[in-house]
Order: sequence, then C-alpha cells, then structure tokens
Amino acid sequence: MNKSTKTLLFILASIIVVGVFLFYMWTQQTYKGTAELESLVPAKSVKKNEDLLVFEPKVKTETGIILYPGAKVEPMAYRYLASELAKNGYFVAIPKMMLNIAIFDTTKAEKMMLDYPNISRWVIGGHSLGGVAAANYVSSQPKKVVGLLLLASYPSNKVDFSEGTLSTLSIYAQYDQVTTPEAIMNTQNKLSTNAILHEIKGGNHAGFGMYGKQKDDGVATISNLEQQKRIVYQVVRWLDKVTGKENEKGMK
Repeated sequence: MNKSTKTLLFILASIIVVGVFLFYMWTQQTYKGTAELESLVPAKSVKKNEDLLVFEPKVKTETGIILYPGAKVEPMAYRYLASELAKNGYFVAIPKMMLNIAIFDTTKAEKMMLDYPNISRWVIGGHSLGGVAAANYVSSQPKKVVGLLLLASYPSNKVDFSEGTLSTLSIYAQYDQVTTPEAIMNTQNKLSTNAILHEIKGGNHAGFGMYGKQKDDGVATISNLEQQKRIVYQVVRWLDKVTGKENEKGMK
C-alpha cells in the first residue's frame, strides 16, 4: 500500500469517526420536561425500574401500555400522559431508548413484556418516530398485542396493517408541522380496517408530550395541558373499548 493510499484511508477513517461523534452528540441534545410538567407530576414521584419509567394503577389490571418516546425526547416528558392513564386503571411503561431514538431499539417492548407476566393484554404505541418503531414491532409480533397507539405518527413504508383488524388509534394535531395532518391522511390506507383517527384541534407536535417548543413545529392555539387532557380522554375511551372496560362501566 503506497503512501497516498494510506493517507486517503486515514482521511476517510477520520471523517467517519468525526461523523459518528457528531451524530452521537446530536442524539444527546434531548427535549426534557417543562416546569409545568414538574408541578403536575414531580419527577421524584415516578417509579423507575432500570431504564424504564413505570406507572401503576391503584387497582389490579391485566392491560399494559408501552409508550415509545419521540426522537430525542426524554421519557420523563410523557409522565403526565402516563400518570393519567394509570389513574384510569392502566399499567404504563416508558422505556429509555438506545441513543434516544426508538427506531434503533424497536424490540425494546420484548423484555418489558417478559418482565411483567401479570399483564396479559398489551398495547404498544409511541410518539412521532417512537410510533414508527412501535408499528414496526407490532407488525412483527401481531399475536402479542391487542392494540396500536400512534401519537403524531404513522407506519413506515415496510409496514401495512390494511388487511387486518388490529385495534388502532391514531391521534394527530391540527398545527403539527413535524408530522403533518397531510402525512397522516396520506398513510391512512396502511392502517387496519377498524382504525380510529382523531384530530386535536389547535394542537401541535410538541403537545403530545410536555417538553416545550420543538424545532420546525407549528404554533398551537391551545395550551400544552389542554392538549394533553384531550389526548388522555381519547386514549382512555379507546382503551376502555379495546379491553371491554366500556361494557363494564355501562353495567354499573
């Protein structure tokens, strides 16, 4: 190998190393929970199990929800949504993802499901890129879940649920400029035949968590807390229907 070839290889290796380092640094610049979120659900009140946030209902439940965070969003930023779902009787777990990007850790749900054998029904979902990762996992393990929850998200090109009947709830926001309503409509044909779509009027992309403003997002005309409350309401209604709790409530 001559000197010029060695020099070229050294330069290419250096570029790759620098590129990997810069990408790693980018993944560590995460969106964290807001002061408002801390006042609603103090971080110290959240139960942690290794790299997992756990929200347990006061009453025993057989239904668990695994929520994959959006890209570079801290799991803690979703603790209001998770705590409210737990108050409504559902077990919720939010994992820390590899490099803070769920698409690199699609099968994270696998271990979590094994760790909680008392949960017999699982709903897998996620926000933004977390929803893409969740859909990828569900498509590869259809018998292990009873529902798919998409928050400002949609299935990737390689995933198609259109010929199945998987219970699916897709919530999107009017002023979301990251995952636009148009993108949701253009991929609606990839969802199952009984999928439910719901638009949050006045909401935006960052409003699916509580972590402040997000780059390139639209401006919401409702408060972050109001958007969260609307999301909770829709998710609980859907979960009650999926799990049969809706019928139990009607009988009381």
